[in-house]
Amino acid sequence: MLLSVFLMAKPFMSSGQEFIEGLLYLDHSPVRIYIDDGVITNIVRLEKLSDENANVYIAPGLIDNQVNGFAGVSFGLGGGDLTIEDVQKATRSLWQYGVTTYLPTLTTNAQDLLERNLSILAEAKSDPGLLGSIAGFHLEGPYISPEDGFRGAHPLQHVRKPDWDEFMRLYDAAQGHILQVGVAPEIDGVMEFISRCREKGIVVSLAHHNASTSQITEAVDRGAQTATHLGNGMANTINRHRNPLWPQLAEDRLTITIICDGFHLLPEQIRVFYKAKGPDRTILTSDIAPWGGLPAGRYVTEDGETIEKTPDGALIFPAQNVLYGSASPLTTGIGHIMKVTGCDLASAIRMASTNPARLYGMDDRGIIKQGKRADLILFTLDNFKVNIQKTMVAGKVVYESGDPSTTF
Repeated sequence: MLLSVFLMAKPFMSSGQEFIEGLLYLDHSPVRIYIDDGVITNIVRLEKLSDENANVYIAPGLIDNQVNGFAGVSFGLGGGDLTIEDVQKATRSLWQYGVTTYLPTLTTNAQDLLERNLSILAEAKSDPGLLGSIAGFHLEGPYISPEDGFRGAHPLQHVRKPDWDEFMRLYDAAQGHILQVGVAPEIDGVMEFISRCREKGIVVSLAHHNASTSQITEAVDRGAQTATHLGNGMANTINRHRNPLWPQLAEDRLTITIICDGFHLLPEQIRVFYKAKGPDRTILTSDIAPWGGLPAGRYVTEDGETIEKTPDGALIFPAQNVLYGSASPLTTGIGHIMKVTGCDLASAIRMASTNPARLYGMDDRGIIKQGKRADLILFTLDNFKVNIQKTMVAGKVVYESGDPSTTF
């Protein structure tokens, strides 16, 4: 499979072609990748790299399926204040961390706010300046468990049973670009809702739920494909035998998403999840909050609550001494899962790019191959820390370390 990406040793190079060089993430071999009109046209093995590129890896751009906001921008809140300029700012800031494709995520909230923000996001999605980085939208809730603990930080007053007409208003506001919906299988009406979503090609994920084994099995039978941030969105106290964790791990048809920021899951949890699902059935997600990309310090939420972002990247709610979401980009997850599981770089990139591309049917990205979009990242890997040197989206350099014109 690896050898199939290499074509000829001395390719013809048209006047519009450019190239980049580095170590291919799959096997660490030196390569030159040719790009023309935003597309990979050839990949050639080299004998060696220049000193400048000797330690620089090349991989497909990262695909984050759960971005609640970034750089101070919130997609799901905002009280109606979300603007297209906000979406542009968040997208360009994500490019600095190697995220070339992402799903803006809206969590449980009032219907009118969800419709309004989805319509703004849909308009921003078509902005040519964002180069197709927004693939579609992820709706986490509002059809989730109302139980404390399993509901997480989702506001109880907006948790509700599925209503297809209501959902279609959200779908229309999003111009049909809702790619994923997270639901609780045990809620009345959810099973039929799953079937109808799958008929429209929407990925259904099991999220913030306390479903039984039989309910999880039926949900998967009806087409549910993923488990949202497994190990989180659960009550602190659960039955040691009968809880939603084991059946989701045991269900071979389910792909799991996990937050590997060093705070949401213990190393031994990540190792067990990885052993159960492997690199083909695991997706790294950030579930990043609007304070991602901002300096450490104290911030005030729209509800007047104070949160603290620590120097090591944790988001703490001091009033209850609990986590208040994630502030770490997907690059953190790549390094952390390599560190705690011993998996190789190729597997980590597969979980952060190739697998989500496959899940959402994005056949033009998530892999380095001739004819694919030139969504590429160049980076160094230092003690399990991914340092992005350059980000390319559709062949265009949108971020380069040290270049102030690409820092937003």
